Amino acid sequence: MRDKMLDAVGRFDGALASVEVETAVSVVEGLLAAGVDPVDVLVDVIASAQRTVGERWQRGEWTVAEEHAATAVSVSATEAVARWVRRTPATRGRVVVACAEREWHALPAMIVGTALRAAGWDITLLGASTPPTKLGQYLHDLGPDAVAVSCSVLGALGTTRRFIEASTAAGIPVVVGGSAFGRDAARAEALGATAWAPGAREAVDIVAALPTVVPAVPPMAGRAAGEQAALELAHHRIVTGLRERWSLAAQIVTTEALPLDSVDAIAVDVVNQAVHAVWAALITDDPRALTETAGWVGSLLDARDVNPELVLELGRLLAADLRDFPIARDLVARHWGDGVLAAGAR
Repeated sequence: MRDKMLDAVGRFDGALASVEVETAVSVVEGLLAAGVDPVDVLVDVIASAQRTVGERWQRGEWTVAEEHAATAVSVSATEAVARWVRRTPATRGRVVVACAEREWHALPAMIVGTALRAAGWDITLLGASTPPTKLGQYLHDLGPDAVAVSCSVLGALGTTRRFIEASTAAGIPVVVGGSAFGRDAARAEALGATAWAPGAREAVDIVAALPTVVPAVPPMAGRAAGEQAALELAHHRIVTGLRERWSLAAQIVTTEALPLDSVDAIAVDVVNQAVHAVWAALITDDPRALTETAGWVGSLLDARDVNPELVLELGRLLAADLRDFPIARDLVARHWGDGVLAAGAR
């Protein structure tokens, strides 16, 4: 079986590279017909291959268009697994699975939802960038046993917190996951989530062990939470200022005609990600959000032959622009450079 799985992973990866939907679906359906656990197919084949897709884009080996095309193939393969698991009646309660608002990567939530359906849960999948008000309506209408929230971008951690508030106010436990939460439960706990799952396989076990009812999370208080809320309001001003002064982005007049894979287009995204990392560090009290982002920026630019000193320049400019936000400014001044050093060590 191990050889069969290794062969399937290779063929699935090839199907992503060549954008062959029928081949990818055939691979996963063949594994399911051979008795492979659907969760193993989701995690060890589809999710694993999708991580490789993201790494290829980060290294500059694939374009944005290639990444998006491969993701569409993975979505079709996940839908095939979902059709397979729906052959068996749901025997447990209901779980609402959603992406936090500002989170447009729907595939991880699809994978988690399908894994939970394979374990017998009745699933309602809300899709990408779900507004908290929409989630609240579903909670009222469906009365689920649990909510699962997927969040891979730091800028969506604030709206994830609003999901947690809405769910726990109704007594419903919330499990969260995704790359925005890092490698442990610290950020999930800081936001008040009932539990954190590092992946789809773990989510199945964690959802089964959630309490029936949970208390409402207390309001976020303190100067750091206040600064984060103010930074959201000031986001456009700060991002505009950085784009005007950061060497890599200052040459940009408009984003309307930028090639998707140009360094200029990447610079625009980097500036937003840097400010979002500040938000995340403030509301989770976890400065690793900054070091990880600085390291990611360093790797991204290095793969495109951009001077790594520009990452340090961005950190200095960001700290200067946060002069009205002393906690945020101190976090950037103390931790941004650590990420640059870590990236260089690799």
